[in-house]
Amino acid sequence: MSETASPSSAALPASRIPLIALVIGGMAISGSPIFVRLSEVGPLATAFWRVGIAFVALFVVSLIRRDNGPKPQTLRDGMLLALPGVLLAINLACWHLSLHITSVANSTLLANLAPVFVTIFGWLLFRLPITRAFLAGLGLAAIGIVVLKGGFSGIGGGVLHGDGIAVIAAMLYAGYILAIGRLRSRFDTLRIMVWSSASGTLTMLPLTLIFEPVLAPATTYGWAIVVGLALISHASGQVLITYALAYLPAAFSSLTLLLQPIGAAALGWIVLGEPVSLMQAIGGLIVLCGILVARRG
Repeated sequence: MSETASPSSAALPASRIPLIALVIGGMAISGSPIFVRLSEVGPLATAFWRVGIAFVALFVVSLIRRDNGPKPQTLRDGMLLALPGVLLAINLACWHLSLHITSVANSTLLANLAPVFVTIFGWLLFRLPITRAFLAGLGLAAIGIVVLKGGFSGIGGGVLHGDGIAVIAAMLYAGYILAIGRLRSRFDTLRIMVWSSASGTLTMLPLTLIFEPVLAPATTYGWAIVVGLALISHASGQVLITYALAYLPAAFSSLTLLLQPIGAAALGWIVLGEPVSLMQAIGGLIVLCGILVARRG
């Protein structure tokens, strides 16, 4: 039976299940910087395997499941289903490119502006309402991200055009969230993920072949890293987020994904031995408070 939203599911937005799915999905994605750091191949090649292996896994699951809800009926439907994957692939390319041009702190901070653009685009394109509580929570979470990254003094030294590319990455991810949110009113989570992973793979392949000298990992360890990235951070994380977007507003969902820097910092401490400073811990708490305030809106 399809999980596509229906009138009988009107009470589900108040349920904790979509929120839990969103948080777990965000935390799963937060592991992606660790996988990228440990990968044997370059950032674009790593991103290609991330979406490519995830596509194969999701496609197999869709064949086993068989009932994946309504099918696309027109060329327009197919293009809309492919759009999120294209946006996500270019987002990954821009973010990884910015990491090699500007400072890591600047790139990460600016890429996390996605909730701001989701709010702006949602209001401009779809006239989605914005409450004062949500704006207050958004502002508080933004302050938390700055503190998490070491304050304004810690994000200096960036290169202007590299910073601009990071902002473009944030805008693309905002478009991805909004596109997924609109599709979830018509299509099943798995169908959306199969189509978007396929289009993301086709988008990443030429970029990888052009800019990366090495396409494939050379060792079993290297393959284990890209498979873990694909199945944990992409397939599992994005599926949970896509599921949650059927029941939660896109603007709030994007704000909750600010948990990613917190998860990345925690995993960096556990996996890479990079300690979490007092300022990072305080910044994380401020982000959480901002999300709680926005939830009330």
